[in-house]
Amino acid sequence: MAVGSVKYASGVAGVVNRTLRRDAGFAAVSLLALAAPVLGWATVLPFLAIAGAAAFLIDEGPAFELFARPRDWQAGRLYGLAAFSLSAAVLAFLAAPPPFVTATYSMPLPAFAASVVTVGVGTLGATALRERVDEEFLVISAFAVAGFVAALLAQLVVVALGNSPVGVASVEAIDLSTATFHAALAALVGALTRSLLSADDRAAATFAVGATMLVIGALSQSVHVLDVGLALGVALFLGIVTYATGTASVEGMLSGVLLCLVTIVLGGPGWFALLLTFFGIGTLSTKFRFEVKAKRGVAEENEGARGLGNVLGNAAIALLAVVGFAAAADFPVDPDLFRVAFAGSLAAAMGDTLSSEIGGLFDNPRLVTTWKRVSPGTDGAVTWQGELAGLVGAAFVGVLSSMLLGISTPMPTLVAVVAVGGLAGMTADSLLGATVEGERIENETVNLLATLAGALASVLLLLLA
Repeated sequence: MAVGSVKYASGVAGVVNRTLRRDAGFAAVSLLALAAPVLGWATVLPFLAIAGAAAFLIDEGPAFELFARPRDWQAGRLYGLAAFSLSAAVLAFLAAPPPFVTATYSMPLPAFAASVVTVGVGTLGATALRERVDEEFLVISAFAVAGFVAALLAQLVVVALGNSPVGVASVEAIDLSTATFHAALAALVGALTRSLLSADDRAAATFAVGATMLVIGALSQSVHVLDVGLALGVALFLGIVTYATGTASVEGMLSGVLLCLVTIVLGGPGWFALLLTFFGIGTLSTKFRFEVKAKRGVAEENEGARGLGNVLGNAAIALLAVVGFAAAADFPVDPDLFRVAFAGSLAAAMGDTLSSEIGGLFDNPRLVTTWKRVSPGTDGAVTWQGELAGLVGAAFVGVLSSMLLGISTPMPTLVAVVAVGGLAGMTADSLLGATVEGERIENETVNLLATLAGALASVLLLLLA
């Protein structure tokens, strides 16, 4: 090997080693969260002390060299460490507020520990694997696996310390299935945030995980071990398959797995099956005669691979319906309204997907606002074949909803309600596409508004039925 090559390899190894040491240092800082049952409300103090020292005091020496990111070297301050510690301090305040602060709701200590440790240890796991491979999917998977294991162990340690003689803060016991669900949730949210932002942006990832854990913890939803096992097994398998076959990006895969996990745990297997049916049929319709649609200029971008925006545009309203259903026990609201909203949003998404993918194969589309003939692929253009396919898809969602969601409404009425709601969402999508899409809002926003229209129309029709 040439001398230059040796020096280059040595330099790369040095960078990798420094990055590993830095991430190990951040992971060590995150482990301070495990002391929450022992420190109680004082948990916030060590994180505040580290944040203050990193931002105002440390500008050189071993600590600076250990924690400094490339941007920190330029700024001369450990702003990355300061931001991460400050985000942990905020979550610590929510988990264990001082005695003089009256809190109507606080984050459970196990959830706090899982939020902080997931990001710290998960980032270390991703960096350790990146030393050997450079495939982003594998690196993100390493983050998720390391974060999941760390979050699960962190919760168990916090519960054990809280119930030990040294504990000063009482910690409510947590069963293994709930801890597993929370660990998977924390790992997926952390991995998704990391894939969207810089790998060094631990503060944003910690806030994202903490906010998610705060909301899910407030629902007080009992978790069955079989639901968690089924959700993780099926969702991960399908996520890997969709990414390997090119039908989803890394972000699309992560968001899809996360959505499936939340749906089956907060809703149930029936909700999960309905969601899975939509994703399956939607993916198949996108790939159906893809080459022909590509030549006609009506195929999905990125060879049909679903990204984060596409997943959220089609399923964000469904996710809100699931969360609303889980919270309905605490409010005087009929849970069937959330079930129908879930079905209506997916009926609109299914109808819009099929009408676009099937209708794009036929000639002579017409603009929905003027009914004039336009070229294929024009926003807001429809064909009768596409509209028929979309209506059939929406009605199919209605049939499955009556079988899977446990809605008390008679099947014929429910199918009509969901199908008409789906048609309303399809129509809203076409109208928005013909009037404001492209110039004012993007396709993902149009999909979100269309699914919202489908959910609201279905709920309104149910109330009037």
